[in-house]
Amino acid sequence: MAHTTTVGDIAVEGDTNTGVIGVAATAHYVSRRRFLAVGVAVGVAVGAWAATAPATALARLDTLAATPLRLLAALAALAVVRPFLAWPTSLLSVVAGYGFGLVGVVPAAGLVTLSGLPPYLVADRGRAGLLAGDGRLADAMARVNTVGDRALSVAGPTRTTAVARLAPLPSDVVSAAAGAVGVPVRGYLLGTAVGELPWVVGAVAVGASLERLAAGGVAAAFDPRLVVAAALAGVALLVGPLYRQYTGR
Repeated sequence: MAHTTTVGDIAVEGDTNTGVIGVAATAHYVSRRRFLAVGVAVGVAVGAWAATAPATALARLDTLAATPLRLLAALAALAVVRPFLAWPTSLLSVVAGYGFGLVGVVPAAGLVTLSGLPPYLVADRGRAGLLAGDGRLADAMARVNTVGDRALSVAGPTRTTAVARLAPLPSDVVSAAAGAVGVPVRGYLLGTAVGELPWVVGAVAVGASLERLAAGGVAAAFDPRLVVAAALAGVALLVGPLYRQYTGR
């Protein structure tokens, strides 16, 4: 029986069987077009990110630095999108130092701490989902959870997170690891605030010094002396808990 079927702006004519086949083919074609459109959009977003590298973003700060409230709002927006662009947390501190001077340590410390929440929460949700399931992934996650519980029982969640932050490791990797081993959110936030403080101070100092910023960019925040000092501070934080663990006191 002949009939006409409309899909979007496309009309398919024919008998019942032919119409069904035509509708299916048209739907598949539209679905492929949408998939390609999404792919193109993602490609454009990645290209835009590559074109707006951190060094380029820093070059546009002069107009924002003239208005403190506008700069603070821009910093807050940067803190939100930073994890999704895979930019270093030191960028927040450098920008704060550039606009506010050494006083920028205060907003930078808070924003750096909050900016690590997305990878932490994603890993924490993934951990809970895997532990609730079964199979090899669930078994592997259970073993990771056991190791994490042992580590946290020695030094506590806050101290353990602070020590991990003091190590010269990518910030988002530490955030995801904290979520994966089940660090409580309170211990995560406190430990992050303490452990990131030396890096924040160093990066803010770089941002506040136009000469150092122009010469070394964001990478200048990683002074070898600061790396050594942070590592020693991390060791000092672990000495007490490890000694008590070893002696059984």
